[in-house]
Amino acid sequence: MTTVRTLLEGKGRAMFSVEPQASVLDAIRLMAEHQVGALLVMRGQALEGIVSERDYALKVILRGRSTADTVVRDIMSSPVLTVTLDTTVQQCMQLVTDRRVRHLPVVDGARVVGVVSIGDLVKAVIAEQQQQIEQLESYIHS
Repeated sequence: MTTVRTLLEGKGRAMFSVEPQASVLDAIRLMAEHQVGALLVMRGQALEGIVSERDYALKVILRGRSTADTVVRDIMSSPVLTVTLDTTVQQCMQLVTDRRVRHLPVVDGARVVGVVSIGDLVKAVIAEQQQQIEQLESYIHS
C-alpha cells in the first residue's frame, strides 16, 4: 500500500504558508500565485491552522466581511487534521471523506514536512488501480 512518504517523494514537499496575522487578501493572493486551494497557517515552525478557499467563501464572502481588513487567524480552521509519513493513501482517503477536508498537512514529529491534497490522493489511487489491472492482465495472458 502506498504511504504518504512515497506520495511526497513523487510530488515533492513544496508547501505554502501564511502567518496568522496576515490579511485574508494577502492569503488569497498567495493561493492564486501558487495555484493552490489552501495555505498552512504557521507561526514560525508551529502549525496553527489551515486556511482554504472554502474558509474564505464561508467566513468572509458570505458574512460580508472585508477581505483586506480580516486577518487569517479569524477564519482559519483549527485544530488541523494532520497525517504522518507512514499514513497510507487509503487512510488519507478515509479522512478526507469522513471529515470533508481537501488538504492534509503531513507532520514528522512536531515538524510539518508537506501537504497532500485530495487531488494527490485520487491520482495515487488511480495509479495503484492501473498497476493492479496491468498485473492481472499480464497474469491472464501468461
